[in-house]
Amino acid sequence: MNKFLSLCFLGILLSACNAQTEPPAAPELIRGVSFVATRNAITDEIVKPLLNYNANYVAVHPYGFMRDLENPAVIHNSERQWWGERVDGTTATIETFQSKGLKVMLKPQIWIGRGIYTGTIDMPDDSRWDTLEVTYEKFILDYAQVAQNTNVAMFCIGTELESFVAARPEFWNRLIQKIRAIYKGKLTYAGNWDSYKNVPFWDQMDYIGVDAYFPVSDQKTPDVSSAMEGWKKWMVELSSLSRKHDKKILFAEYGYVSADYAGKEPWLTADETRESNEEAQKHLLQAQYDLVWKQDWFAGGFLWKHHSEYGRRGFEKRFTPQDKLAQQTVSDAYGAMKPKE
Repeated sequence: MNKFLSLCFLGILLSACNAQTEPPAAPELIRGVSFVATRNAITDEIVKPLLNYNANYVAVHPYGFMRDLENPAVIHNSERQWWGERVDGTTATIETFQSKGLKVMLKPQIWIGRGIYTGTIDMPDDSRWDTLEVTYEKFILDYAQVAQNTNVAMFCIGTELESFVAARPEFWNRLIQKIRAIYKGKLTYAGNWDSYKNVPFWDQMDYIGVDAYFPVSDQKTPDVSSAMEGWKKWMVELSSLSRKHDKKILFAEYGYVSADYAGKEPWLTADETRESNEEAQKHLLQAQYDLVWKQDWFAGGFLWKHHSEYGRRGFEKRFTPQDKLAQQTVSDAYGAMKPKE
């Protein structure tokens, strides 16, 4: 009997040792889709197509607006904005997605009149810098409170603001402390593909966020293998920064237009000189999934973008994969990334 008990105890001990030496399971990849806010209240019908992507995350984008660089006040939560871009609509949108099992990254962004690129924000005097800082802080902290109230999984503190970040580092350090005092979840910032390396506060973030519009191909219709080849130099850069800060890379935005030469300058929308090309969009996305998304330094990303209303879907050459060949590409890739049950 004593011998039997000893053997049982030895078995239990060995099992415990084996359990302790097993590596922890890899975290689930963020299979995200960026969602365009609705003009009116969100419905369950609007959520269904996002579930069809096999997504587990959605990015919600309330906007603040600057008239131009001469008038830098950030205006937000205005009655003139669409319902889904205001605090009440953003809150309801988040809660609707969460009720369907989707996690949320809240990503408030600035839009400057006439589509001026946010990365060029630069003020000629302290007075206008002060106006920008006071109003941007109010904008971000209001949505940090929404993020905390709704318990979102992640909050993005800014998007493609490289000149602002470079010129006013102390403001950003103070802002991050104020955000942390309100919101207790994960933080990131969305640095543009050509400037993310220069962000000085990555050590204060939980993820290195990148808007991943890296040029990967000069071909009209790149095949998957050539697009994968085009990614290799960028992967060296990304993995190096990940190791430097011991943080994973998150594609806060990624995607391609469905037009000729979509991999050449992926940040551009397609004008009338470029023909529609769904194959290009499909191949470029597949190359990214086959290569970048399999790296251990990669956390996942948010596809740019899904439109909620049919009246806004008539974008034959735009970024959305809706009703295009790439829609199935995304769905298949995200489905394959789901953890095995």
